[in-house]
Amino acid sequence: MTRKVAIYGKGGIGKSTTTQNTAAALAHFHNKRVFIHGCDPKADSTRLILGGLPQETVMDTLRTQGAEKVTLDKVVKTGFHDIRCVESGGPEPGVGCAGRGVITAIDLMEANEAYTPDLDFIFFDVLGDVVCGGFAMPIRDGKAQEVYVVASGEMMAIYAANNICKGLVKYAKQSGVRLGGIICNSRKVDGEREFLEEFCAAIGTKMIHFVPRDNIVQKAEFNKKTVTEFDPAADQALEYRQLGLSIIENDNFVIPKPLTMDELEAMVVKYGMCD
Repeated sequence: MTRKVAIYGKGGIGKSTTTQNTAAALAHFHNKRVFIHGCDPKADSTRLILGGLPQETVMDTLRTQGAEKVTLDKVVKTGFHDIRCVESGGPEPGVGCAGRGVITAIDLMEANEAYTPDLDFIFFDVLGDVVCGGFAMPIRDGKAQEVYVVASGEMMAIYAANNICKGLVKYAKQSGVRLGGIICNSRKVDGEREFLEEFCAAIGTKMIHFVPRDNIVQKAEFNKKTVTEFDPAADQALEYRQLGLSIIENDNFVIPKPLTMDELEAMVVKYGMCD
């Protein structure tokens, strides 16, 4: 049975990098069949899987050639370890709603039967906080069944994670979506692991994996590759291997209990994020 996973997190947290490295590890180390659907209008959710090749987006194709030209041959590309990739794209800058592009692209992929039954995982890499109905679509309409939030020990990353949990609670009853856990993409801030563990416990989930900071991630990106493709024996590749295994074996899916602003700010102060 295909597991449909939405990855959320604040802008700049390394969400797309984490998604691609996790997908590569699942395919390479665990022999899983993976599909990545990029839901960020920047269309950068699949470039490491595809070797940096620009991918024609669903919205660009729709806008320039019409819906009948949005075929799988046109918009779905296959990259590292046969990972299939599609990018929703977005409107022209300054025009329209990027969230609508997510809705349209997912509908078109379903209509074209892109999400085939042989897949083990479909990852929806979704922009930022759940503040727009379009970007909330994967969890609002039941397109994804499980959510992982990428965060760090930085204050704004935790605020974003808490907001995402609020959005998940809003849609959990109608769609059945559940939180699978928090992925810490470390920024090496003081008390980071302890802060994330306390936050996870407070909202009723767990830290699914602590991904240490390692310059090999950037080196791999400069070479337009995931860490697993760049150097599968590297320590960081093994971290993504463990993250993939933790997702495979995870059976703890919850409706989170987001913190109030007072509770969250008290935790931030406790860990020295504010003077």
